[in-house]
Formats: sequence, structure tokens, C-alpha cells
Amino acid sequence: MNKGSLFLIPTTLGPGKLETSLPGEVLTKIDELNCFAVEKVKTARRFLKKVNRDRDIDSTSFFILNKKSSEDDVLEILQELLMGKDVGMLSEAGAPAVADPGSLLVKMAHENKIKVVPFVGPSSILLALMASGLNGQSFTFHGYLPRDEKDRKQKLLELERLSSRHHQTQIFIETPYRNNQMIKSIVETCSPRTHICVAANITTDQEKIMTKTASEWKNKTPDFSKQPAVFLIQAS
Repeated sequence: MNKGSLFLIPTTLGPGKLETSLPGEVLTKIDELNCFAVEKVKTARRFLKKVNRDRDIDSTSFFILNKKSSEDDVLEILQELLMGKDVGMLSEAGAPAVADPGSLLVKMAHENKIKVVPFVGPSSILLALMASGLNGQSFTFHGYLPRDEKDRKQKLLELERLSSRHHQTQIFIETPYRNNQMIKSIVETCSPRTHICVAANITTDQEKIMTKTASEWKNKTPDFSKQPAVFLIQAS
């Protein structure tokens, strides 16, 4: 029996036209698939109906794949692939398996000689880096920083030292409702000359991407509360 293929399918980063974020080839493939690994079924169903309002959503199979998924959950999805069914992995926003669950399924697919097909689409991390003006030749993504303020500031000092030592852009994210606290911590912790970029609502009509020194941010800090954002710093 032929094995299925695992298609890694990006989704939009926010409201707006699909065509501005996803190539036609991706939209076509989404419409061809009827089995998906997703973080949240409700969000995935809404996205698939946006791609094709005539889709019979009730005949589409969904498997939950999130940070709480066990290896047995992943094996269940893998079994579909081994039986010859193509599966699409959908992110909640942006590129799947990048700052997102799903890497274990991809790893197991490779181990079982299942074809893995990544599709072109938006990645908030890369788009933020592109638009930041900071070093795109050497960079590191750290995911979420500690929630505790003291630990967060300690981590920021560490990232600033790494940036200075390696001339490297340091990238991280935060839960949207804590964005303003994050900016405050960065400004209070980093050198006044360190460059800070905040990229919020990327690819949407509310997109706001700003790069300034810590001292400039301190003079005037816009409100980024409850907006999906990426943070980048580079020491002078």
C-alpha cells in the first residue's frame, strides 16, 4: 500500500484576504485534502470554510495536535498516513511546526519514509526579521521568555549579551495581553543604545512594525496590548 503525504500548510496571521498571504497552489491543496491535524477544530473549520464556503465540513476529519498531545495521539495521525491518506497540518496562525506544535509528527513521518511537503506562507518570525532592519544573517528565536518579571529581566540581559557578543538578533514572543509589560521590561533592562523592534498584527490592516533604540522607546511607547506581536533586539 502506498503511503500518504504530510502537507505542512500555513494559515493567515490575521483577518484579511487569503490571496494576499497564501499562493493559489496552497489554497488548491487545502481544498483537495479531507484530513487535517490541527490545534483547535473550531478555528480549523472556520479557516477551511473561508477557503471554500461550499466545502462539506462534516465529511472532513480532524485530529487534535497541540502542546498537550501525547505520542499516542501523534501515532494515531501517523497511522492515517501509513494507510495511504494524505494529511494536512494546519497552524492556528502562520507556519506549522515553527514556534508551534507538530514537529514530532514531522519527525515520525521522516522516520517512516513518509513524504513531507512544506508549503509557502506567512511566518510572523521571518516577516518581523525582514522588516526590522536588524541582522538577518545571524539570529536566534527563543519562544516565550519567563513570566516572572525578575526572571524575564535576567533573561533579557542574557539575550543582550549574546547579541553583543555574536552581533546576533534575538527574537522572542509574548502572550498578547502581556505585550506592554514585555516592552517595559526590555526598555528598563537593555542598554539605551540597544535596538528594539516590535512587529504587531503582521500582514493585517492594523500592522505596525517599529524599530527604535531603547532610549527612544522610553520616550514614547505605543499601546500594543492584546495584539499578536514579535519582539526583536540587537545590541549596538
